[in-house]
Amino acid sequence: MPEGDTVWRTAHALHRALADRPLTRSDLRVPKLATVDLTGRRVTGVVPRGKHLLTRVEGGLTLHSHLKMDGAWRVFAPGEHWHGGPQHQIRAVLANADRTAVGYRLPVLELLRTADESTAVGHLGPDLLGPDWDPGEALRRLLADPGRPVGEALLDQRNLAGIGNVYKSELCFVLRISPWLPVSRIPGPERLTALAKRFLEANKARPARITTADPRPGHQLWVYGRADRPCRRCGTLLRSAGQGQPGQERPTYWCPRCQPAPGIDPNE
Repeated sequence: MPEGDTVWRTAHALHRALADRPLTRSDLRVPKLATVDLTGRRVTGVVPRGKHLLTRVEGGLTLHSHLKMDGAWRVFAPGEHWHGGPQHQIRAVLANADRTAVGYRLPVLELLRTADESTAVGHLGPDLLGPDWDPGEALRRLLADPGRPVGEALLDQRNLAGIGNVYKSELCFVLRISPWLPVSRIPGPERLTALAKRFLEANKARPARITTADPRPGHQLWVYGRADRPCRRCGTLLRSAGQGQPGQERPTYWCPRCQPAPGIDPNE
């Protein structure tokens, strides 16, 4: 599942493959961009912003993409078989003489003026892996709505950019906080932003996300994806439930013993 660390890693792979070279192929397979041809333009850089990717090309243009739940960019050498998914899932192809970048299942793909990038990413809070990271500002935003459940506040990219369902659940578990606890009741809330930063920094260059310090397959995460399995701390069966506004619920995983919040948690 793409989160800030995955997007950071993707942006750096695309930058290495495309930056400072002219495009020899440009194929954008969404209706509104079907007639756009960027061939001949030099890619000036690819940068991440939270969960967003900004591919900048000369002439003051930016190709903005977002991976959402299962989008992906893959980079291939000349003649290499494309293996990111079936052909009908390809939404973008950008190539130069040495590498081809292929975007699969991209739910967001749009071309902007670089000067107008703020229309796509200006609403985001401080980026956990970006040069704008400001822990004080991130904490201020998180606490601005005191009654909001911490799990929902962490997923709101307007507070801090880069956290998704995996890190939301893992952060709450490590700090022994129920995801349904109001943010006003977080003990030592500055620990939350500090741990979020540490988790993403530690995982941004790893192919597999690890929060437990145990790299063995099946041992890398504390709670995410482990509903009805024993807690690694206490042995209690972990739980899972949807969290968020109706119609926008996202799965949350937690240990009812390590993260108690009487009268707040579902399924008590």
